[in-house]
Amino acid sequence: MADYLADVQKYDASAKEAVVSSIVKHLGIALRNRDSALVSCSDPAELERVRESWCKKKLGVTDDAKADAAIEKVCQAMSGDRTKDRVTFYYLVAKELGKLDALA
Repeated sequence: MADYLADVQKYDASAKEAVVSSIVKHLGIALRNRDSALVSCSDPAELERVRESWCKKKLGVTDDAKADAAIEKVCQAMSGDRTKDRVTFYYLVAKELGKLDALA
């Protein structure tokens, strides 16, 4: 858990452990496999999966354009990081969409 929180705090120093923990619990077993624990911004299918399963189902964002804009902004923010940790990516998307309170 501390590793996830530390990675998120590289992008948001005020990140709350409870929110990060909620994302870790949501992702569960997906975090055990290195490939599924990372997000690839160059894979359109991956970004669609983030939009459909995270933005729509978990966060309740129904506006595809808004979700896609948030995902794109996070891809740009994390562009210098070759390994985009899924927990951090999901946290930043939720933050961009103003949905962090829903995760606490």
